[in-house]
Amino acid sequence: MNTAKKILIIDDSSYMRGKIRGMILKSGFFEVEEAADGIRGLQLAATDAYDVILLDVIMPGFDGFKILKALSDKGVRSKVIIITADIQESVQRQCMELGAFSVLHKPPREDQLMSRLGEALG
Repeated sequence: MNTAKKILIIDDSSYMRGKIRGMILKSGFFEVEEAADGIRGLQLAATDAYDVILLDVIMPGFDGFKILKALSDKGVRSKVIIITADIQESVQRQCMELGAFSVLHKPPREDQLMSRLGEALG
């Protein structure tokens, strides 16, 4: 029986996806999938197959705000942790209003990321 929790990383930066993936996989408790853009990320996330979605806000085309709204509209129950370089309070507030579980600044510290994942997974 597979008890690994499923994590989806949606970020247009391959460097950042790799860095986050590395932090998460060290624990051995998670399966990780990645999407390099918002459209693909939303396609994967809309399947509601992920325990947690790690989402960048600033991406070309379909940004994190649009993804949060679409996930809410589709009734997706995955917890969403925003990981963004945008540190404005208004951006954080907007993410939370759109249903994000939490907001972390980029690049996230490993201890903060793992702590937030633990909180999101209850």
